[in-house]
Amino acid sequence: MREAELKHCRLAMMAAAGILWNELIGPFPGMPTDKSQMDVFWQVYEEKPSLIGGGLFFIAILEIIGGIATTEGRKSGDRAPGDFGFDPLKLGGKDSSLPVKEVRNGRLAMFAAAGMILQGVTTHKGVLENLGDALS
Repeated sequence: MREAELKHCRLAMMAAAGILWNELIGPFPGMPTDKSQMDVFWQVYEEKPSLIGGGLFFIAILEIIGGIATTEGRKSGDRAPGDFGFDPLKLGGKDSSLPVKEVRNGRLAMFAAAGMILQGVTTHKGVLENLGDALS
């Protein structure tokens, strides 16, 4: 259960950062530009459906590999949830409160990403444009 929560927390943190990145910096070259990322998704789906299909295939492969790694890790009981031994900057062992902070920030990111997606779908404006409208 904790493993799934950590996975979704990490995914939500990347999603929230990715939505803001696209609004502030812009999309990859060759991709449609629009303020609402949700509208861009459907434009890409109409113009280049193979990109969406390829992305879904890539995600499926990652899920299969992640499922195998999670199952094997649980069998042995040698590792903590979400710990796959990848820590190139050696940040994991310095502070014992980091796992709790990661989950709390991840839970907040889940709400943030859901809010950004919902705003984009309902208003067809970007997140920062909606924020500007709310503050003015």
